[in-house]
Amino acid sequence: MVTASWNRRHVLSLADFTPAEYDTVLHTAASFREVLSRRTKKVPALQGQVVTNMFFESSTRTRSSFELAAKRLSADILNFAPGTSSLSKGETILDTAKTYLAMGTDMMVIRHREAGVPQAIAQEMDRLHTNVSVLNAGDGLHEHPSQALLDLFTLCTLLDADQPRLSLLSGKKIAIVGDILHSRVARSNIWSLTASGAEVHLAGPPTLLPKLFADFVAPPLPPHPADHVFAAPQPIQSIPRSLFIHWSLPPALENADMVMTLRLQKERMTNHLLPSLREYHQQFGITHDRLRHCQPHVKVLHPGPVNRGVEISSELMDDPNFSLISQQVTSGVAVRMALLYLMGGGKS
Repeated sequence: MVTASWNRRHVLSLADFTPAEYDTVLHTAASFREVLSRRTKKVPALQGQVVTNMFFESSTRTRSSFELAAKRLSADILNFAPGTSSLSKGETILDTAKTYLAMGTDMMVIRHREAGVPQAIAQEMDRLHTNVSVLNAGDGLHEHPSQALLDLFTLCTLLDADQPRLSLLSGKKIAIVGDILHSRVARSNIWSLTASGAEVHLAGPPTLLPKLFADFVAPPLPPHPADHVFAAPQPIQSIPRSLFIHWSLPPALENADMVMTLRLQKERMTNHLLPSLREYHQQFGITHDRLRHCQPHVKVLHPGPVNRGVEISSELMDDPNFSLISQQVTSGVAVRMALLYLMGGGKS
């Protein structure tokens, strides 16, 4: 199943992903989606390999999805819990990673509240000349590659269930609405969706969508608090990208084919960036009524967790005619199986 278009050891960012790599993930995920539909949902693809989930930050969907994906591939799993680890005794993050390395870990799935931690661990694994792969499961305000890839898979399988591919989104208008400033999901989705040839429109209040995002797809990357931590991968210049920003909702939704709304990350807001949640919903909340601006076939996504009645109305969230939220969760297992398989395929 591994193809010549995949030679990555680590998956840290989507900024430098090629169209061939996106298609490899999509095709591989489609194969595993078929596996997950069987009565026996397990394959021996990673039997004998060890996957360590190092989540330094709380997570429900992502952690559970990676754990289930590893189990479906027959890998052995180690789960790291920061509250009961030696970090509380003064051990460094790199020393923790090297402890798991000594236990025979083959892959590390890492989430951290600070940007650059997965890359720092990957660099240390490379410096030690190990074969350990590192997958970024979300770092600070940097990126969340696997979430963007499962969003991409959800949209592409909507258009062609049997052969999902990047080119299916070419020419589509996709709106991303909400707290883009604090969203690592938005940053990763900007890279993947613009690489497909889609026209991506960002919408949010000025405090949550600075002007700098207008230049996001051209180097250098827009500054954010992570810039002093590490040098982020640079985008591929041969990929034409189309990105627009709006500080009001109607122009972003006008004739949109897909709408992705984002959670207000109140835990990351250090200043008073919004007058109130009620006013935010009145201006940027996605409802059935607001979707009248979009194409009749419009679909709605949300990476979760959802603040019902804030980013999206409960009625719309639960409407299977529009909402793809449950499909996103289902897609997550197949896509994360694909990533673990591709990263571990050369070691079987």
